[in-house]
Amino acid sequence: MQLHIRVPTLIFLLSTLAASNASSQTAPAPTPPAEPTPPAAPAPVTAGWRDGFVIQSDKGDFRLQIGALVHADGRFAAGDDAEAVTDTFVIRRLRPYIRGRFAQRFEFYVNPDFAGGTLVVQDAYVDTVFSPAFRIRAGKAKTPFGLERLHSASNLLFFERALPTALVPNRDVGIQVLGDVSGGLVSYLAGVVNGVTDGSSGDVDASDSKDVAGRILIRPFTKNAESPLRGLSLGLAGTRGRQTGAAALPSYRTVSLQQPFFSYSGAVADGVRTRFSPQLSYYYKSFGGLAEYVHSELPVRKAAVVGDIGHDSWQIAASWVITGEAATDAAAGVRPRANFDFGAGHLGAFQIAARYHALKIDGRAFDLNLAAAGASREAEAWTVGLNWYLTPNFRYVVNFERTVFDSDAEGARRPENAVVFRTQVNF
Repeated sequence: MQLHIRVPTLIFLLSTLAASNASSQTAPAPTPPAEPTPPAAPAPVTAGWRDGFVIQSDKGDFRLQIGALVHADGRFAAGDDAEAVTDTFVIRRLRPYIRGRFAQRFEFYVNPDFAGGTLVVQDAYVDTVFSPAFRIRAGKAKTPFGLERLHSASNLLFFERALPTALVPNRDVGIQVLGDVSGGLVSYLAGVVNGVTDGSSGDVDASDSKDVAGRILIRPFTKNAESPLRGLSLGLAGTRGRQTGAAALPSYRTVSLQQPFFSYSGAVADGVRTRFSPQLSYYYKSFGGLAEYVHSELPVRKAAVVGDIGHDSWQIAASWVITGEAATDAAAGVRPRANFDFGAGHLGAFQIAARYHALKIDGRAFDLNLAAAGASREAEAWTVGLNWYLTPNFRYVVNFERTVFDSDAEGARRPENAVVFRTQVNF
């Protein structure tokens, strides 16, 4: 078979093919895909030591602090010929903690205690921070009530808190609101908590009843930087809630040697418990002082007998930093001008302190036969102490305390004389 193509047709085909080849050779190359945008550099993070190991974001919106409080104590009874008290060394507190902030407005604090070989969660709460004047706290924390109870254990003036704290609730689970108004002119705390026995802490509640608690603190001269009264604080606190059962009844111990001197027998709580406490503290240069009164009242029943039993306790304490540093009730405590360096002649800071404190049991507890046999009606104690701050994170504490029962009347419990000392590390 023969293929016949006319000349004009051949010329047309060749020209079309040439045009097609030219077009393919001159067409622009396709655009290559764009290079991916490199990820943004991570925000800088800082880490270091600020009275604890701290790591935080550049603006502080995210922050984590790790620290610890250790109290290694010695407790000795002077003149205890009958050997009624066991002299002992003890780890009083062993508390690592974690404190943090995330997303700027949320803060948390977890504070376990391993003293005595037993794990106890002292604090575990989360704060939602709306402003310095208002935050919401949920979890386990100190009940907003006692003056000395609310002082940090890292800056206690004496070996142990005074007798009024025996009437004060310790830590409890609930929800609180708190804040500082007008630059600290007024501070407030208020909350609803499960409700715990005087001087105790709790993690769960055994009844549907709850306690309401609140405290307000006024610093009338805080904005006057030149006033010698700038460090004056006046406070008032109270709690109220229904309590029932034997577990709601307290027992009371001496401060330094922790010896029981009052408890109930065969009785139960049966009604609304109320507490109130006026408070005062004052700090000026090297001087510090505080005064506190606590009243705790609760209906107590034994068989058909019921009575409103109210106990009272008070203290007055004063201190002086003899090396000239500023006294303070802040958690950081006294900060020496120069840390301890024996070779260079630096000894740190020294503080002397003294207090009188007492706890009086309601006489109706004895009149209605509610008290246990051998219970004391009153305890009065005098304490003198020396605090040696070698660095802001290390100190020694030495106290002598004498406690007298029932005015040392004939037949009363023998006075207790305690020599106690502590080695403290906190950061």
